[in-house]
Amino acid sequence: MDSTVKGPVIALCGPTAAGKTGLALELSRHFEVEIVSVDSRQVYRRMDIGTAKPTLQERAQVAHHLIDVVDPDEDFTVSDFVSQARRAIADIHRRGRLPLLVGGTGLYLRALLSGLIDAPPADQALRAQLHQREKGEGPGTLYRELQQVDPAQAKLIHPHNLVRIVRALEVFYCGGEQLSALQQNHRFADQPYQVLTIGVHCDRDSLATRIAARTAAMLRTGLVAEVEGLLASGYSRQLKALRTIGYREVIACLAGELPATALEETISRETRRYAKRQMTWYRREKSIIWVDSLQEFDTILALIENYNENTRSGYGQDTV
Repeated sequence: MDSTVKGPVIALCGPTAAGKTGLALELSRHFEVEIVSVDSRQVYRRMDIGTAKPTLQERAQVAHHLIDVVDPDEDFTVSDFVSQARRAIADIHRRGRLPLLVGGTGLYLRALLSGLIDAPPADQALRAQLHQREKGEGPGTLYRELQQVDPAQAKLIHPHNLVRIVRALEVFYCGGEQLSALQQNHRFADQPYQVLTIGVHCDRDSLATRIAARTAAMLRTGLVAEVEGLLASGYSRQLKALRTIGYREVIACLAGELPATALEETISRETRRYAKRQMTWYRREKSIIWVDSLQEFDTILALIENYNENTRSGYGQDTV
C-alpha cells in the first residue's frame, strides 16, 4: 500500500496502567493486527521492567514495532519516532494487516497522526544557559519566565518538567514566536491516516489500585537489579532515559537519597501523578472515544468492526 494513501489505523491511548497492553493483546485474537508501540521509554533497550514492556511471550503472540530501538544513551526524538512509526505502518499495510497504535505518550501519538509543527531546531548553547540559570537563580525561575513570555504554554506544562519548559523558552527565543501560537496555527492539519482513536480508562480508585499492583510487581520481578545492571554498564544517572519514573527513584534509593522503605510508595505516587497529567493531555483530544477496557470489550469490538466496514479497507477482518 502506498504510504501517501490515507490508510486505516486504530489507536489505543490512555493513562499508564489502565490496561492498554492487555486490551491490545485481546484484540489481536479477533483482528489481523500488528502493534506499534507509542511509548517514549519502550524504545530503549535493556529498560524492560520499569517501562512495562510487553513480555517476549506477548510479543510472540502478535508482532510489535518500535520496541528496543536505541540504547539508553542514544537520542530518540519525536521526529525519530514519527519517521520510524510511519515506515512500520506502511509495512503493516503492505502485509494487509491493521496497525494498532498502543501507548500513553500523547505527544508521540499526536505528532504521528497529525504532523509536527515547524519549530526552531535545538540550540544546545541556549539550553545550557537556561539550565545554568535555573541552577543559579533557583528552582522555578524558568517556569516563571515561561509564564511571562508564553502563558498559554505554561498552563500545559508541569512546573517541574524542566525539559519541556526549556524547549518552550528555546522556541520563543530562537524563533521569536510562542510555542502555543505555533501549535494553534499549525492545528496539526497533516493527517495521513483514517484513524479510530479509543481511550482506555478506569475510575481513579481502580487506576490507583492497578498502579500500586504494577509497581509492586516491578520491584518483585527485578526492577532494582535492572537499574543496577544499567549503572554497572556505565550509563549515567543523568541520562534522560534514567530520569524517568521508576528508574530515578531506584537510583536515588541506591545512592542513599531515598529510604528503601519509601521506594514502592514513591514510585506509585509519581506514577499516579503522571497518569493525571496524561489525562489532562488527552482531554484536549476531542476525537477520542473513551471506554472502560474491563467492562466494555464488546463495545470496543463493535467500534472496530464498524470502523472496518466504513473504511472498506479489507484490513482487520475477524479471524475468530
